[in-house]
Amino acid sequence: MVLSSNASFEHRNAAILSMTAVEAQVPVTSDELDEMLAPARKRLRIPKGMLQRVAGVYERRWWKDPENGWKHGVVQAAERAIAEAGISRDQVGLLINASVSRKHLEPAMSTHIHAALGMQPSTMNFDITNACLGFVNAMTMAAGLIDAGQLDYVLVVGAEDVEEVQRRTIGRLNQRTATRDDYNNQFASLTLGSGAAAAVIGPADRHPEGHRLLHTQSRAGTEHHELCIGSMDHMQTDSTGLLENGLALVLDTWRAAKESGRDYNACDWVVIHQVSMVYSRAFSKAAGFDFDRVPLIFPDLGNIAAEAVPMTVAKHQDKFSRGDKILMMGVGSGLNTAMMEVEW
Repeated sequence: MVLSSNASFEHRNAAILSMTAVEAQVPVTSDELDEMLAPARKRLRIPKGMLQRVAGVYERRWWKDPENGWKHGVVQAAERAIAEAGISRDQVGLLINASVSRKHLEPAMSTHIHAALGMQPSTMNFDITNACLGFVNAMTMAAGLIDAGQLDYVLVVGAEDVEEVQRRTIGRLNQRTATRDDYNNQFASLTLGSGAAAAVIGPADRHPEGHRLLHTQSRAGTEHHELCIGSMDHMQTDSTGLLENGLALVLDTWRAAKESGRDYNACDWVVIHQVSMVYSRAFSKAAGFDFDRVPLIFPDLGNIAAEAVPMTVAKHQDKFSRGDKILMMGVGSGLNTAMMEVEW
């Protein structure tokens, strides 16, 4: 594979002080989506249970309030993260929203969250959008600013809201003009889920209880930027191409880290982007990493885009022990990937 970019970051004095997750309230099973898709499945002769058998997704969540549920969720996650970090919101120097979902192009979604949290006017805010990689990118940026002495605390947040794209996808596929190719190309959008996450990053030397950020390794394979194209009402994915080329990019990054002296196979846990069971097992096998050390949330919550990695960490952190090495691996359409190593 021809790599289009290469970056490695050593983090000197940044730590995760808290990481929280908020699930959307309305469970939507794959069986329910199958029923909604009954006209398409009957016409195209597609059997029930494809979402469970192919992707391993049995359920995902939608927000109870379709209009503002995402905002309530991300505010709850942020307030909990600030409290667990033991700081006040007035100490936060920067708020970064890293979600894929957005209600409009302008203004930045961070402004909604900044206002809802009652942040200080001096607290800078902006969005980082990089598909499902945004949250890991935001933590890397936060660590750099803290290492540089520019900021003390950064709040990274995000919330995904997938109900609209899934309802519109179902509507399109149920039309008489929809083909089996349409079904296959839009299948991935049905594996998505809604949810919210937040993390506070702060100076490690002032917070020995924090989880120290050690290193981030990243790679880009942007020759594959057309494999997954999405908006808030339509997503088209070459699932096979995305799996093959995304896995190749991840393994290139894994090998590059090893060549630079980092042994990711020695990590106690690898938190991968929550796409599907096929992807998860293929990665584990190719990397030679024990699948029992890969925590999962997608079977019950679906693929929560940029929030998949932090939500997985938040929901499984009771399994982590002090001193464990945790690898957080984000992958985003584009293709881009980044692996952040943390000492828990």
